[in-house]
Amino acid sequence: MADRALFYEEVPAASGLELAVRRGFLADADLQFPALLEETPWTQGAIVVLGRKRPIPRLEAWYGDPGRNYTYSGRRLEPLQWTPRLAELRDRCAAAVGEAFDSVLVNCYRNGDDAVGWHSDDEPELGHQPVIASLSLGATRRFRLRRRDGHHDPVTLDLEHGDLLVMRGTTQELWEHCLTRTTRPVGERLNLTFRRIVDPSPTRGRG
Repeated sequence: MADRALFYEEVPAASGLELAVRRGFLADADLQFPALLEETPWTQGAIVVLGRKRPIPRLEAWYGDPGRNYTYSGRRLEPLQWTPRLAELRDRCAAAVGEAFDSVLVNCYRNGDDAVGWHSDDEPELGHQPVIASLSLGATRRFRLRRRDGHHDPVTLDLEHGDLLVMRGTTQELWEHCLTRTTRPVGERLNLTFRRIVDPSPTRGRG
């Protein structure tokens, strides 16, 4: 298992938050970024808000081992087959974190209008206290976290090109996170969140 001390760089201490970041983890990020943009079959999903279907403000693709379906926000994603590139990135992140991953959600934030709202990665498929390894490529964007009970000041991190962020322990149970919109000009950003499905039941998931 990798030395976890390598990850603890510029991360504020907070109750119930097991958060680690390794700056510049992906040494070949300049090569991986354009290739992933080109190779990924992007789709734009939709969610129902107040009875109306609205497109989510980002593009995405879900990859994983056979049967590793994922359900969130009332949407059921069936996995695409691993590409050699994504399988290699999965294995590199798994070796660094000391965990095995069998799936990844790849998000593309095209500009400052693309974002993801407050949420926790606490779907039943992920099991108790899941480990999420989040790899950032492209433009720097602001990542925010807040305790669900409001008993701590929010935590803010600017995630940069090649950074690896790891969430584990009670983070998903006690905290929420988001990627905020920005009015400043900003380029494309990719985010690969590697995870492990412990209960692939298609009937479960957040509505």
